[in-house]
Amino acid sequence: MRSHGRFRYGPWRGGPDPLSPPYDVRAALDEVGTDVLAGGSLRDALRDLMRRGLGGRDGLDDLAERVRRMRARARRRGDLAGTLDQVRAALDQALAAERDTLAGQQGDAARLAEMELATLPDDVAGAVRALADYDWQSDEARATYESIQAMLRNEVLDAQFAGLKQALSSSDPEAMRAVRDMLADLNALLAAHARGEDTTDRFDEFMDKHGDLFPEDPQNVDELIDALARRQAAAQRMMASLSPEQREQLAQLMSDALADPDLASEMAQLADNLRALRPGLDQRSPVDMRPGGDSLGYSDAVEAVAELADLEALERQLGQAHPGATLDDVDVEMLEERLGSAAARDLEALRQLERELERQGYLARGDDGLRLTPRAVRRLGETALRRVFDRLDATGRGDHDDRRTGQADEPTGLTRSWVFGDELPIDSARTVSNALQRGGIGSPGVQLLVEDFEVVETERRTTAAVALCVDLSFSMVQEGRWGPMKQTALALSHLVETRFRQDALQVIGFNLAARRLSPLQLADVEPEWVQGTNLQHALMLASRHVRRHPDAEPVVLVVTDGEPTAHLGAGGVPEFSWPTTMETLRATVAQVDELSRYGATINFFMLGEDPGLARFIDAVARRAAGRVFTPDIGRLGEYVVADYLRARGGR
Repeated sequence: MRSHGRFRYGPWRGGPDPLSPPYDVRAALDEVGTDVLAGGSLRDALRDLMRRGLGGRDGLDDLAERVRRMRARARRRGDLAGTLDQVRAALDQALAAERDTLAGQQGDAARLAEMELATLPDDVAGAVRALADYDWQSDEARATYESIQAMLRNEVLDAQFAGLKQALSSSDPEAMRAVRDMLADLNALLAAHARGEDTTDRFDEFMDKHGDLFPEDPQNVDELIDALARRQAAAQRMMASLSPEQREQLAQLMSDALADPDLASEMAQLADNLRALRPGLDQRSPVDMRPGGDSLGYSDAVEAVAELADLEALERQLGQAHPGATLDDVDVEMLEERLGSAAARDLEALRQLERELERQGYLARGDDGLRLTPRAVRRLGETALRRVFDRLDATGRGDHDDRRTGQADEPTGLTRSWVFGDELPIDSARTVSNALQRGGIGSPGVQLLVEDFEVVETERRTTAAVALCVDLSFSMVQEGRWGPMKQTALALSHLVETRFRQDALQVIGFNLAARRLSPLQLADVEPEWVQGTNLQHALMLASRHVRRHPDAEPVVLVVTDGEPTAHLGAGGVPEFSWPTTMETLRATVAQVDELSRYGATINFFMLGEDPGLARFIDAVARRAAGRVFTPDIGRLGEYVVADYLRARGGR
């Protein structure tokens, strides 16, 4: 706001903030990450998020449901065979007027005419055709019959060209001549386009001359063809939806209505051009219209079927069911036309979501599609850790500080006199102050003696080498433990990375074999249909990890839901056996003993109620002087993080 040459700034008061993002990108990443950590692919997780919607905006499922309801209403719009009813009513009116006139006439001619009317075919199309050469005695009857032909001709043309109804509302011969000229120009334009010629200028000339007949306002030849093909396809679907008898009668009436040879020729040529340019036109299924609504004329019936076809296409686009489907497949203009501008804005927000996640560095696109970036994994770890700490009691978190003073980078705020062998930093201010107090303020110079020196006390923190062994066997997926396991590992990884950088954490995943996993690899890992729980190999990698850090506290945490069923055999080849064998158990116990001799703390987090696993872990824990936890799956993260904080406090 500007006042007297100055500016004032204040909060926006004109409704929703126009500069606010359409969604919370971090919240979107958390939702996507939850699905990815539960074992889903990133592509599927993004698709599910777009189906659900975000931040109060409609998702694809909501938009599709609205389209589905509109389609149900469109199916009850009216009777597609209404043109036959309209022709029959007009024909009955004409025949009644003609019979009244004949009844008042004398002579054989009148009686013969009455006999001719009495022997007309029962079907509407046959009766109309039989009366084509009839010599009407009633002017009213003749006018009514001629109106049938005009109505049918206009319906046929209006069904193909949405803007012709008003142009053909009068019986002016010039209007029909203008229609024939438009058809000739249109066919010439389409033929040139089919030959691959540059039709840009010709299209502009055509629209300048006939554009008022095309309310769709096409911007190029392809859009013009699409508009015409849409209505022709709707006409074909409408005809296919009638009974065979209705279809035959209506087709006969339409053919008779185009009695003008030039008009009929141009319409036939147009149909051929559209089939050549859009080959799929003849592959249209019937429409299942429900009883109810008004009796629809031919052009209204075609428009009803075209609307229904649009809604069906829109529903398919929003369903994203076909392989390779993207939001770019959705016709935004059609969506806005059917559901309004708010729906188009919601769709555009969903389209921006994936691009915004890439722009902010949470997703990266590679040869194999989208992948989570390290920044995204850090965010997921932060979220997982926050959830863990939110549920931990403040007094139950534990701390890993060693309160003995020593060399470190965390000052306590206290100082003490220096003693021989101290490696702590000198507190210069306290040292000089001690010398001044000893010698007096007025003494010349400052002499430092040994007793003047003071050092800064610091908190000595222990370091830990932590190996987190997580079970990646398929049973973890089947029992719903995959997601909590990955979230727990990421939470612990984020805790070490942000608060305890001096610690060394290695995540080790194991099924038939074990492998080291970085946080990014852990986030991307998906379930594998392999049998085997090779805890021996996992403990072997854990032993190598803790031995690489001889000055750190060795901590091994094992999360599993099944007893060992695999081990490394001769030549390092994994061997699987169910039920488990003594060879597997001996190989696993040997690795436990090796870690115990090294002084490592080994704690087990047992998921599920496998009796064999319970017996094995209980025996191993006693052997290694470790502990066994049986947490509820929803609290796995709390148990693991709390135990890490407790176990790494010192030997």
